[in-house]
Amino acid sequence: MSLDNESFELLLSSVQRFIRERLVPAENILEETDEVPADIVEDMKSIGLFGLTVPEEFGGIGLSVSQEVQVNFELGRTAAAFRSVFGTNIGIGSQGILMDGTPDQKREYLPKVASGELIMSFALTEPDAGSDAAALKTRAERDGDHYVLNGTKRFITNAPRAGAFTLMARTGGPGAAGVSSFIVPASLPGIKLGKTDKKMGQRGTKTCDVILENVRVPAANIIGGVPGEGFKTAMKVLDRGRLNISAVSCGMAQRILDEATAYARDRKQFGKAIGEFQLIQAMLADSQAELLAGWSLVQEVAKRFDAKPAHLSDPDVSMRVSCAKLFCTEMLGRVADRGVQVHGGAGYINEYPVERFYRDARLLRLYEGTTQIQQIIIGRELMRRD
Repeated sequence: MSLDNESFELLLSSVQRFIRERLVPAENILEETDEVPADIVEDMKSIGLFGLTVPEEFGGIGLSVSQEVQVNFELGRTAAAFRSVFGTNIGIGSQGILMDGTPDQKREYLPKVASGELIMSFALTEPDAGSDAAALKTRAERDGDHYVLNGTKRFITNAPRAGAFTLMARTGGPGAAGVSSFIVPASLPGIKLGKTDKKMGQRGTKTCDVILENVRVPAANIIGGVPGEGFKTAMKVLDRGRLNISAVSCGMAQRILDEATAYARDRKQFGKAIGEFQLIQAMLADSQAELLAGWSLVQEVAKRFDAKPAHLSDPDVSMRVSCAKLFCTEMLGRVADRGVQVHGGAGYINEYPVERFYRDARLLRLYEGTTQIQQIIIGRELMRRD
């Protein structure tokens, strides 16, 4: 599944122009109001951003992973909340259905996802099951042709906007084998939302707890129709999501480097532009080298991702995805820190974009698997090999 090269280049050019002309000028409004303007959301729908990864047969654009990471690199160059509005639709919220859903599930949900009529959210994390996701406690008890769900999900991106959740719950015994993945409409009785989280950064993104109290979900809403496969689905979804977070990290790093370089050209000290001082150049050079290394890694892993069957896991590809997530998100943290340092005291003032990006960047080392989880995945795969 991919777009032909000519069509993709036109799409990428349109996205770049949209970011430059519509999103970057709205960054300050977003920061002040903690909301993505409604007219921008409608424009996102009209240019197809909600359906980037949904196949054309369901009304989407059908990008390959290699194409998707290029778009996400560009989206990383502006405030994170803009991508967040549709990010779960093209990523973790819908990919479970796309990879493992039944034909009926795909026909029912994917066209609404692609149009933006339906926002889907991914609900795996719990108060006592973050990095140890297989220890989740949300229960799904069979009752005739329904399951009754009880539990709490935490830090769920887009939950306040969601029309449905891809939600993992325990239908069997302990461990990963007892987990199933459900499509849970947000309108079902018994679903409550906690207060919206107040976060360090990424203003305009919406996360909160999702509380389930005796929520009756049709058994037909188990993704793929087979209980006990939910954890496998979640891990496949997270692989693709982590690679795209890596791409976003590179895009954010590029914007920070651009801002720092421009400031170094314009800011005068000791009678000359600070960019003429070698210690400033050293910080810019380190950021450029790390950024190019990270972006090359993302593109190489994306090609391997596209080469494997979309519905199957590949331990080697998963390990390489974790390498990208580990390197690129940590790289972004270093680039963000240098960006503030190049700005000096001005970098600590919120009228400069690097201040916001410094706060926004911190989350990328945490969500969809912390740096330490990526290290564990990489280490285990290396030790497994002969």
